[in-house]
Amino acid sequence: MTGKTARQYSSWILPSLLAINLVLMAGCSGKTSTARYSASNVGSSCYAKALPTSGEGGLAWGDTLNIARTKSLNNCIRYAGRSGGTPDTCQVVLAECRN
Repeated sequence: MTGKTARQYSSWILPSLLAINLVLMAGCSGKTSTARYSASNVGSSCYAKALPTSGEGGLAWGDTLNIARTKSLNNCIRYAGRSGGTPDTCQVVLAECRN
């Protein structure tokens, strides 16, 4: 093998290995997020959404309306505070159960 041939191989080996690594990591992360999303909704039939007057609100699932309301209100307070909103103005604006 000449020096020129070795350089030709090394010019595409590193990018190929990086691409394979990214594909494998993306595949694993996609499975994790899907499993996490579906697992949180398996036994929960009720959901609620709480919103502040400014900032981000919160959506949550629960086995009962009361649990869903409580979780969404807590999420709203947390997210509104992080987003520079007004956590003390959070109110549940939607609460329903699926059949």
